[in-house]
Amino acid sequence: MDKRVDVVTIGESMVLFQPYTGGTIKYAPLLTKSVGGAESNLAFGLSRLGRKVRWISRVGKDPFGEFILSTLAGEGVEVDHVEKDHAHPTALYFKEAKIPGDPMVHYYRKQSAASQLAPEHIKPAWFEQARHLHVTGITPALGDHTVAFLKDAMNQAREQGLTVSFDPNLRRKLWDDETARAVLLELIPLCDVFLPGLEEAHFLLGEKSPAAYGEAFLNMGPSVVALKLGEEGSIGFVGTHVFEAPAYQVEQVVDTVGAGDAYAAGFLDEWLATEHPLREETLIDSVPRALRQANVTGAIATQFPGDWEGASTKEEVRQLMNKNQVVTR
Repeated sequence: MDKRVDVVTIGESMVLFQPYTGGTIKYAPLLTKSVGGAESNLAFGLSRLGRKVRWISRVGKDPFGEFILSTLAGEGVEVDHVEKDHAHPTALYFKEAKIPGDPMVHYYRKQSAASQLAPEHIKPAWFEQARHLHVTGITPALGDHTVAFLKDAMNQAREQGLTVSFDPNLRRKLWDDETARAVLLELIPLCDVFLPGLEEAHFLLGEKSPAAYGEAFLNMGPSVVALKLGEEGSIGFVGTHVFEAPAYQVEQVVDTVGAGDAYAAGFLDEWLATEHPLREETLIDSVPRALRQANVTGAIATQFPGDWEGASTKEEVRQLMNKNQVVTR
């Protein structure tokens, strides 16, 4: 059996509850149940695009953990290395459309199974027969040992020959700004591909132009920086090269949660299409294509209320990028 995977991703997934008919939780008589979490969102997205993905985490030995595992496995994601924790529960979170703009989220993840991740949990088998590791800045915010855990995981993956991407995915509800800024800046040199949003870049470095952000982040060590600009699209930096990609336009935004993860999935899928993705001559060709696809996958994700349910297949993405008429009946 072929156990090779394109991408390994490590992080916490939660069971997501949100009002069935939209609106606020307080007066909602019914809530829907789904799966949420930046790394699993990426896993879903990459699997829909045809990539083989391995998701690593810890879940509680409870029905919520079983639900997460069965949902991921049902979407073709490998979950063989996920550990079940008898002493700590699977995390939950709730989402509601309470104010205009981004949905309001409420986390119940303190002392969760994934928050117990520590360096001693890392196994070389996680990275065997894999090409790439993707991580986010959420994991180090979860527990007492998760900063050291993520640093060690990134380093070990590179030692085993994997490339590494890092999305800061800032969650200010999980830790104080000073600690978050310091830790995220420490993690940037450990990655090959850095995927910040404009607001995250401002949080990390203060007020600068997009070009200045790109130059500053490249100087920290990554080979590629892809800066998400929201409605303005995104911009990529490779050495002295700068690539701009316009946004894919949608008429309205339903839910922004998960859009950044869908963007990362679209970017990595196209960036990994070559055998040696870090060669400069390859990057000059692949990064513009990766930016264009990422803009499409990120935009489409905003059209659905779930965190990942709107993830597109490769065929759907190509049709949208080529503006082909989709036959629906």
